[in-house]
Amino acid sequence: MIQAAPVIETHSLTKQYDTLVALRNCTLEVRRGEVFGLLGPNGSGKTTLIRLLMGFLKPTAGYALIDGLDCYRQSVAVHARAAYLPAEARLFRQMRGREVLEFFSRVRPGGDFGSALALAERLDLDITRQVAYFSTGMRQKLALCACLSGQTPLVILDEPTANLDPTMRGEVLDMVREARDAGRTVLFSSHVLSEIEQSCDRVVILRSGELVHTQVMSQLHRQHRIRAELTGPLPAIPPELAAELQIHVNDDRELKIETPGELSPLLGWLAELPIREVRVEPVGLQALYERFHSAESA
Repeated sequence: MIQAAPVIETHSLTKQYDTLVALRNCTLEVRRGEVFGLLGPNGSGKTTLIRLLMGFLKPTAGYALIDGLDCYRQSVAVHARAAYLPAEARLFRQMRGREVLEFFSRVRPGGDFGSALALAERLDLDITRQVAYFSTGMRQKLALCACLSGQTPLVILDEPTANLDPTMRGEVLDMVREARDAGRTVLFSSHVLSEIEQSCDRVVILRSGELVHTQVMSQLHRQHRIRAELTGPLPAIPPELAAELQIHVNDDRELKIETPGELSPLLGWLAELPIREVRVEPVGLQALYERFHSAESA
């Protein structure tokens, strides 16, 4: 079966300002119809990557493609295929909310004013007011409505739930998943790990301008950590399990076992161990993120 070409491709993409390297040798692919997450602390290169994809910055080296189009040299054509929500969206303050949505529906190919109105109602947004009198959260909702209401094949969201309350954050995540289910591709940058874990199919972790890890979320959800207290000597690990497990014992005789897959092959051996107070927990994105974050600070 022939696989469809990726929506986004970057090859050794690099952006340098004098001696500061904001992004270094970034190579990745984003497939059609997936939600792809960008994770990393401030200064890790997430926003630089997004700006390179939108053609706002010229690469120092390497290149980026969206739908086979060079993001910098063919940025006008790229913008017709991608709806972009920046971390700090600027809107027409003199217009009313409804007028802003109507404007973006008209200027963007595939704009859908009816869909924008429906999203505004769903987010409980009063679009009769002038934008100058909107709160920060209301402006965020308005920008989301303008971005998600179009029919572009690609949606790029940079911190889309910033300034929103928990209920609205959940609603936005539902909208992201619905966009994916409709066949659109979503690139999602967020500092909130739980949002990425709930909504993304794959995630990359950026650190100091470099892509340090790519994670398929369905595989991460199968990983578990087992914690227990050792009451005797730890026997040798069976050979068939040794390659799969990571085992740590601290000075307080606390045992930690991390397994990358199914628990069932481990349970028989686990039942024979001299342990008590056993706890089994999913690894989760928090633990994965901290593994790379700790490596940076070490």
